[in-house]
Amino acid sequence: MATIAVLGTFDTKGPEHAFLAAAIQRAGFVPLLIDVGTLAAPTVVADISADTVARAAGEPDYAALLARRDRGECVTFMGRAAAALVSSLAAAGRIQGIISLGGGGGTAIATAAMRALPIGFPKLMVSTLASGQTAPYVGTTDLTMMPAIVDVSGINRVSRVIFENAAGAICGMVAAAEVRRTAPSPVTEKPLIVASMFGNTTACVTEAKKIIEAAGYEVLVFAATGNGGRAMESLIASGLVAGVLDVTTTEWADELVGGVLGAGPERLDATARARVPAIIAPGCLDMVNFGERASVPAKFAGRTFYQHNPQVTLMRTTPAECIELGRIIAEKINRYTAPVTVLIPRRAISIISAAGQPFHDAAADAALFSSLRTHLRAGIDYVEYDVAINDPAFARACAETLLAHIAAPSLP
Repeated sequence: MATIAVLGTFDTKGPEHAFLAAAIQRAGFVPLLIDVGTLAAPTVVADISADTVARAAGEPDYAALLARRDRGECVTFMGRAAAALVSSLAAAGRIQGIISLGGGGGTAIATAAMRALPIGFPKLMVSTLASGQTAPYVGTTDLTMMPAIVDVSGINRVSRVIFENAAGAICGMVAAAEVRRTAPSPVTEKPLIVASMFGNTTACVTEAKKIIEAAGYEVLVFAATGNGGRAMESLIASGLVAGVLDVTTTEWADELVGGVLGAGPERLDATARARVPAIIAPGCLDMVNFGERASVPAKFAGRTFYQHNPQVTLMRTTPAECIELGRIIAEKINRYTAPVTVLIPRRAISIISAAGQPFHDAAADAALFSSLRTHLRAGIDYVEYDVAINDPAFARACAETLLAHIAAPSLP
């Protein structure tokens, strides 16, 4: 019978977690109550006490830290401790899923623990913060967040429904994972290729993916939306990837200019550290992403915009910004030691930058290409094609060049 960890701050939200545990038990699973509260005595006795969790951090002076009763310090520490504890429980096969209820502090602690668990391990956070900016809590994991609707404060006509649904959800996730573990694998695992994609480069990546898959690889496509780029970087860094098809480097435009889909300054670094073959293209570096039109900062007044949909406003990058983007990306690529080629689609780097489209700017594109070429170190292949990025010929060049790099003998 599968065991589900019910982790929470039992000093403030013990009865709510006990209610959740009872619902899990009624569904035929075994709840394991884990207390991560530190500011008062627990209101419900847990199977694993807060002191046991704290010891898992391996920090000898933890008692002095908790004795200071600094809420922020305690939350940060217990997040680390909980991550260490649940990781060991999962690795030992003692838990098959995890769920928590929380406000700000509880969510921070529980999601830190959940982020330490592998992709595919069932994890569900019922939180008062679930309808807002969840990226800091989810990170690059498959953690599921569910809005609590009302505060986690007692069992009432609303919270009862939410908590019971949450119990059903985590039980269903654990049951599905159990089927996955016991069922025979339908396919033999193939070497992995990762690819970056945006709506404006979908045709290119889709065609290249077909060619690469026909050659015997599995292609995982990541949306270049900030979190997608971070997730791709994380997978590359794990050492599980055989090649990188990074044709949509648009996240660097947001990172540089101040859009909402930046992936952080480490974007493009993992490929260098992992020493895997790569194709790099300047896909969608013509655009910076914002939310609805009213959300665009006033300092960008007078720029060229395109309303992608009511929630997404795109802003055209300028020649000056493109020069800097070319320099940044070239300097990232200069650290690559495995085979790498920079491929340039001269006629358009997105659907809307082609001639006659809203973001067509020959001067900006020329500045980008020239900067890339100028700043690349000697020995890195730079090839231009007189086509748009979504032309099948460009997709074929991306796929075939990457496959050739992978097939090349490894350097000593």
